[in-house]
Amino acid sequence: MNLMRNTRKTCPVSGVPRKQQRVSFRASGHASAPFALLKLGVLFALAGVCSAAGGSDWKTVLLDRLPLYGHRNWIVVADSAYPAQTATGIETIYSDADHAEVLNVVFKALANSRHVTPIVFTDRELNFLPENDVPGITSYREALKSVVGDRQINALPHEKLIEKLGQVSQNFRVLIIKTKMAMPYTSVFLQLDCAYWTPEQETRLRAIAAANH
Repeated sequence: MNLMRNTRKTCPVSGVPRKQQRVSFRASGHASAPFALLKLGVLFALAGVCSAAGGSDWKTVLLDRLPLYGHRNWIVVADSAYPAQTATGIETIYSDADHAEVLNVVFKALANSRHVTPIVFTDRELNFLPENDVPGITSYREALKSVVGDRQINALPHEKLIEKLGQVSQNFRVLIIKTKMAMPYTSVFLQLDCAYWTPEQETRLRAIAAANH
């Protein structure tokens, strides 16, 4: 899959021309001021959604967030039709980049991290997509296994994963990086776990704590 640059002059989320996202206004009276403030807030929110779109800004966001994230945070590399969820704990950015590129950058960043490691989830539906309905999906599945390496891939129904993110984001931050991918059920969900403390070590600790209760 080759990276294709998006030269659109509008925000891919809001449809607002980027030049119009720089807003200034003057309230001419008391009645118009609340409406003007509301309009300004909406436009600023839309501009914020697109602030990391295009170029290499999404990489900057990823590298900025990663030191702050720990176990129970999530990073999602999403296909282009993935929905913008309303939970305040979810941050969604548009990369304007190829799905394979984003996956490789994210996994490389996590491999270089000393404090977190990913638990990989994909949509269960991905396993059953036929090549005649989604040309190229077989090659994608093979490429994904190559990127993931020897990590286990956990498959859950798409709706369950969306629901899980909605629940998790009530207490923990989630970063969703949308790509230009136009094949269904290709999003990759990464639940971060502690890189320097294994589940086996946690089990032993809990057993010792219980024995000394």
